[in-house]
Amino acid sequence: MNIENKVLGLIELSRYISEFLAKKNEDYNENDVDFELLIKKSEIENPWFTAENQKFALRQWSDLLTEQNINNWLKEYSISKTSKRVGLILAGNIPLVGFHDVISVILSNHIPVIKLSSKDRYMIPFLLKKWNEFSDGNVKFEFVEKLENFDAVIATGSNNTARYLEYYFKNHLNIIRKNRTSIAVLKGDETEEELRLLAEDIFRYFGLGCRNVTRLFIPQDYVIDRLFESFLDFQDIINHNKYANNYDYNRAVYLLNQEKFWDNNFVMLKEDEKLFSPLSVINFSRYSSLDEVKNFIAENEENIQCIVAKKELGLGSVALGEAQNPGLDTYADNVDTMKFLSVI
Repeated sequence: MNIENKVLGLIELSRYISEFLAKKNEDYNENDVDFELLIKKSEIENPWFTAENQKFALRQWSDLLTEQNINNWLKEYSISKTSKRVGLILAGNIPLVGFHDVISVILSNHIPVIKLSSKDRYMIPFLLKKWNEFSDGNVKFEFVEKLENFDAVIATGSNNTARYLEYYFKNHLNIIRKNRTSIAVLKGDETEEELRLLAEDIFRYFGLGCRNVTRLFIPQDYVIDRLFESFLDFQDIINHNKYANNYDYNRAVYLLNQEKFWDNNFVMLKEDEKLFSPLSVINFSRYSSLDEVKNFIAENEENIQCIVAKKELGLGSVALGEAQNPGLDTYADNVDTMKFLSVI
């Protein structure tokens, strides 16, 4: 099965990424120049994929793909002895969002048949080519424009797209993912540093990921200004043209409709019960009892990817600042991809 060889190659890929990110431009070799040009090409084609955010995603992966992390992850699963062709329809909302699926399929001893998102066409092919080189050619994968000749499928899309995908793939083993978002619950005694970490959960990737916080719960007497002060590290986000367009549009709509909102010139806070909020807007509500929050979570469980809060609140949460740092055993939509791949 050559799984050990693939793992060693993946660890080497992690080192390669880490060494690249540690270099300055003047220290680049020929391979590093190609890597940097690829990042610039991705940003030109999809302005949401800024070089900073692409490198952030790469750093998260390089830190995560250690020998210990990979082995601890894989030991929980039985690896298939027979290779199957697994179709992957990847999302493109944030950089490398589909890489976990690709890694899971390959380390399950299957072959990923990959339909890339038009918004993220370059980085995954580049990394897979490198991984294959580091694994002596043992990493098998295919890129296709249309999925054909496959044994199972993992697809990610919007709620509307998911309905079509569920129908189209109804006769195949499948995982079909839909829209999700994340929430944060503040106890009220968070330090300034903890609130700055929360800003990372909100603004990283411009808020486009399913692990980005779009809905806040705050205590009844909480002072909104504390939040705005903690967001200042991300104030330059308004200089991004696409983000600024969303901010200007949503602000104009609220003004025209005479809706109440709080504004600090780069993000708006709106008292709203909705889970999902428009880009550049954070919905919030005040709670008097934690039971109110728990009821909301129970009612919206299928649409919540991640809960950010202090552990002492007992919400099964991740710590503030950790929303964008999921482990290898953290799965989209909370569906165990590796378990699915072990039985196809």
